[in-house]
Amino acid sequence: MQFRNNVDENLHPMNGRSILFSLLILTIVAVACHDNPYKQGELYYTNLCANCHMEDGGGLELLVPPLAGADFVRDHPGKVACIVRHGLNGKVVVNGIEYEGEMPAVPELTDFEIVNLINFINNAWGNDFPEVTWEQVKSALENCE
Repeated sequence: MQFRNNVDENLHPMNGRSILFSLLILTIVAVACHDNPYKQGELYYTNLCANCHMEDGGGLELLVPPLAGADFVRDHPGKVACIVRHGLNGKVVVNGIEYEGEMPAVPELTDFEIVNLINFINNAWGNDFPEVTWEQVKSALENCE
């Protein structure tokens, strides 16, 4: 007596297409999880900065300087850390435009949280600025003027 397998090979859970589909899904999930390594910094930006600097980092006309494409952010990461911690009251020049106003301090952020915030800004909205390290930010914060 010969037994016959009535299972359709295309429906078998471990056929080649199922395995390829599973690998594709795992790859997509892995890439999506690593798409933004600055999630914590993005959260801080959204909650603490976006109201004035806007969601797209574009600033607010001549009142609030942009962070997207900002030469000041690119060239002065230590000063950015100090501004986050201690605020700013006075003039700042960004992309050749002088802004004068007040930015409130955010003293509750730790040094590490400021690193995450700056690294988010340095890599958001087309910015391709160098990452800052905890050591750089710590040193800058110890020497704020």
